[in-house]
Amino acid sequence: MLNHKDNNADGQSSSILDDDINHVWHPYSSTHSANPIFPVKSAKGVRLTLEDGRQLIDGMSSWWCAIHGYNVAELNAAIKQQLESMAHVMFGGLTHRPAVELCNKLVEITPAKLKTVFLADTGSVSVEIAMKMAIQYWQAQQQPKKQKFISLKNGYHGDTMGAMSVCDPVTGMHSLFTDVLAKNHFIPSPTCKFGEPCKEEHLAELKAILENNHSSIAALIVEPVVQGAGGMKFYSADYLRHAKALCEQYNVLFIADEIATGFGRTGKLFACEYAEISPDIMCLGKSLTGGYMTLAATLCTRKISDTISNNPPYVFMHGPTFMGNPLACATALENIRLLEKSNWQKRVHNIEQSLSQGLAACMPLDDVADVRVLGAIGVVELKYDVDMAKITQAFVDAGVWIRPFGKLIYLMPPYIIQQEDLQHLMQTIFNVIKNGKHR
Repeated sequence: MLNHKDNNADGQSSSILDDDINHVWHPYSSTHSANPIFPVKSAKGVRLTLEDGRQLIDGMSSWWCAIHGYNVAELNAAIKQQLESMAHVMFGGLTHRPAVELCNKLVEITPAKLKTVFLADTGSVSVEIAMKMAIQYWQAQQQPKKQKFISLKNGYHGDTMGAMSVCDPVTGMHSLFTDVLAKNHFIPSPTCKFGEPCKEEHLAELKAILENNHSSIAALIVEPVVQGAGGMKFYSADYLRHAKALCEQYNVLFIADEIATGFGRTGKLFACEYAEISPDIMCLGKSLTGGYMTLAATLCTRKISDTISNNPPYVFMHGPTFMGNPLACATALENIRLLEKSNWQKRVHNIEQSLSQGLAACMPLDDVADVRVLGAIGVVELKYDVDMAKITQAFVDAGVWIRPFGKLIYLMPPYIIQQEDLQHLMQTIFNVIKNGKHR
C-alpha cells in the first residue's frame, strides 16, 4: 500500500495517493508496491515540501540533475522569456537561437575534438544516438561488420533497448531482456581505484577483445571515472587514457557516457578531463537543464559527422519530434551560464571535503562494507541490500530525501547545499544504519 499517513486537513494528500495507486506506475516499481510514496507540493532551494507540510532536505538532486536546487530565479526567468516567443517548433528544416547558442556553448565547454551536437530528449536516447552514430559511421567507411560494442561490467547506460544491450548483463537491471538484446562484449569493471595508476593486467581483457574482434567492433562505451547506477564505483582515470589509446590502435571509436558525471559532479566539468582525453562521441543529459526539463545531447567529432553526411544515405538516421525544444534549450543555456559564474569548483570541493569527513563515521558500523567519495558524490556501501520500504520511511521521518538502491546509500546533493543541511543528511544515514532501520 501507499503511505496514507499524515494527510492535511482537506484530505488532499489522501486523494492524490488514492489516485496514484489506481492509475500511476512509478519507475522501477510494481503497481502493487509496498514502498511508500510521498506527494510533493513544492520545492525550493534544497527542500521538498510535501502536501502535508513536512519538509525534506534533498540529498538526491532529483536523480542527480538539480545541481542548482529547485525554483531557481534565473532558470525560471529563462523559461518565462522563451515562452513569450515560442514553446516549441519542429527542428526539421527549421532552427532557432536557443538551440544554436546551446550547441555553440556545448562545443565550447566540452573536450576540444567534439564539434557537432545532436540534441535529443533523454539520456537513454542520447546513448541510442551515440550507438547509431558509431554504426552508421563505420558503414560509411565501408566497414559494415563493425556493429558490436564493448562496455564495462557494472556499467549502466539507460533503459531503452540499445542502451540496455551495453548495460551489465548479469548484475544490471535488464537481465530479463537478455535474449532479445543485441549481443555485445563485456570486460571487467576496472579494479584500479581512482587516483591509482592503471597497470597492464587491468587492460588485458580489453586488449584481448580488441585484438581478436576489432573488425566487428564499432566502439567502446564507458562512464568515465564513475560507474553510476551500476554500483557507484570510482576507478582510475589512467585506465581511461590507456583504453582510449587502445581504441585508437585498433580503429575503434570511444564513447564517453557523461550523463551522470557531466557538469561538475565529480569535481571536473566533465569526468574525462581527469584523463585528459577527448572522446569520439560524448553523451550528456541529467544536469543539462539543471533538472528543469528533459533534454540530452550527443556530441561527436567533425570527422564522424562529415563521414556520415558525405556517404549514403547522406543523412544521420534519427529525428526526435521534440528535438531542440526551445524551452529546454533556453533553460539549458541559462543553466550552464549559472554554473560558470557560480564558483562551482569551490562548492563541489567543499562538499567533497564534508562528505569525506562526515561519512567516514559510518565505516566502523557492522553492516558497512565501504565508504567512498568523489566530488559531490558520497557512497556508503552495505554488506547486503536495504529494505526499501523501511529505509525510505526512516529517512522521511528524519526530514531527508535519500533514495538508496541495492546495497548502496548515497548522496548527490545540489551544489548550493549548506553545511548544516549536508551534516544532517550524513548524520541521518549514520543513525539509520546504526539503529538498524535499513533492514
